[in-house]
Amino acid sequence: MKLRAGWLSIVGKRDNNEDACYVDPRYRFFLVADGMGGQSAGERASGLAMEIVPQRLQLLDFEKSPPEQTTKIIDDAITQANYEIMALGELDPKLKNMGTTITFVVQVGGTLYIGGVGDSRVYLLRGGKIQQLTTDHSLTQALMDAGTLTPEEAVNHRYKNVLYRYLGCKEGGSGTSPKQVKPAVGDRLLICTDGVTGGADDATLAKILGAGTDPQKTAEAVVQAASDGGSKDNITGVVIFVDQA
Repeated sequence: MKLRAGWLSIVGKRDNNEDACYVDPRYRFFLVADGMGGQSAGERASGLAMEIVPQRLQLLDFEKSPPEQTTKIIDDAITQANYEIMALGELDPKLKNMGTTITFVVQVGGTLYIGGVGDSRVYLLRGGKIQQLTTDHSLTQALMDAGTLTPEEAVNHRYKNVLYRYLGCKEGGSGTSPKQVKPAVGDRLLICTDGVTGGADDATLAKILGAGTDPQKTAEAVVQAASDGGSKDNITGVVIFVDQA
């Protein structure tokens, strides 16, 4: 599988950047994290996730690991990161209650494994249509799933940014249930924090992803659009182009 990728993370309208991303030099996996906890805590949590998960993913045979083994190694990597973030939060009072989202795209044997914990997202643009491949672990999403909240009401709901699962809590290590996606030539994927979706809607993202010919410039355009659109958070996006499936 031939992939190209570009990425950008900016502080936006915050005092410090609690987002982080990791792109494997061989384009075998891609990670995005959005830290929380204030001051340096969020940075430590997202940074720790970006250290631990890539190390553990090296256990994968990226050519032929079977699906069950692939899912187990991904989940074990995220569980280990969750454990270490929780442990450090208990040891250092300044880092108490820190946490982070994590979202991933991992390619193994011609299949993309996509998932995460929290409310950072993966989008796929295929045939001009954009779809969200991940599910937010937020209270507003839970309310929508229960049918007590509409998508329109969720946009400005008071629980919009409240998560019930993230790395740094007990539920953070309970599995990711990754989707398996067979890529097609021309696919465009976006991994992003809520700083992107807080300033750019799906139609805007689809237009930028569809018009791009260079993944780095496209990632920069996504981040700029979110900033111009009024995002009040750190803004991070990783864009992946599928050139050969």
